[in-house]
Amino acid sequence: MTHVPFIIAAFSVFVLVLAADAMGSWLRLRSARRQAVRRAERLRARDRSAPATPLATELSR
Repeated sequence: MTHVPFIIAAFSVFVLVLAADAMGSWLRLRSARRQAVRRAERLRARDRSAPATPLATELSR
C-alpha cells in the first residue's frame, strides 16, 4: 500500500488554497487601487471646479 495518492491530493489542496488566497488578495488590491484613483480624480475635479471669483461679484449683477 502506497501513500502517493494521498500526498498528491494533499499538495493539490494546498496549491489550490494558496492560489485562491493569492487571487483574492490581487482582486482586493486592484479594487483598492481603482477606488484610490477615482477618489483622487474626484478631488482634482472638485478643486478645478471651485469658482475663481468670489460669490459677492456673482450676487451683485
